[in-house]
Amino acid sequence: MIIDTHAHLDDEKYFDDLDEVLKNAKKNGIEGILIPGADINDLKKAQKISHENENIYFAAGVHPYHHEQYDETILINFLKDEKCIAVGECGLDYFRLPDEVSEKEVEKKAQKEVFKKHIELAKKVNKPLIVHIRDANDDSKTILLENNAKEIGGVLHCYNASEHLLSLAQEGFYFGIGGVLTFKNAKNLVEVLEKIPQEKLLIETDAPYLTPHPHRGKRNEPSYTTFVVEKMAEILKKDVDTIENLTTSNAKRLFKAFAK
Repeated sequence: MIIDTHAHLDDEKYFDDLDEVLKNAKKNGIEGILIPGADINDLKKAQKISHENENIYFAAGVHPYHHEQYDETILINFLKDEKCIAVGECGLDYFRLPDEVSEKEVEKKAQKEVFKKHIELAKKVNKPLIVHIRDANDDSKTILLENNAKEIGGVLHCYNASEHLLSLAQEGFYFGIGGVLTFKNAKNLVEVLEKIPQEKLLIETDAPYLTPHPHRGKRNEPSYTTFVVEKMAEILKKDVDTIENLTTSNAKRLFKAFAK
């Protein structure tokens, strides 16, 4: 049994066949799914999906690309929902910064301020963070530490294999591992996987993105977590059942709603 801790089921790519996607997930042993909040305009859709399906939950937050959408009043209203169990995804993404130096610094500053607001919001509602980090390891770690994010903890979504971030395991953070682990060019992630405390490993898809081998190029979906589990089992030299049980137990510890 597997819990997909990060799947954008509210994405338009699922509008036509979400029921089939969920049936396929259940058939493949996916016992729970968490829909992250990336775009504030999609939260009502995520909320609706979670209320229509047992053991599907959602989170409220805005992706760093959409930092200008941040509205605490709106987010808190969603976070009051019993099926809204986390804050995010939030964080820093420096991959598409403007070329102009002054504009680049303005964008970085804006992302940092909104990231800090997410951390304070998570503390206020006592719910864990879903953290997105891309090309921003130093600033992200500094913000998490300086703002005492360990009070609520969370997951480093789509963990990017940076050893610099490994010490966050001692700060209450888990490591989301998805389809990238199966990629031929995932050498760094394969090598660092054994260094992650096993009680901090989580499985995710980031569906509809980052589809694992052998389905690269197609739309990702929660049922494909099975390929991630198989690859993780191979690398850690454990059987598939052990990895399923381990990561499911970890997900229930962080996101307590799944344990009910």
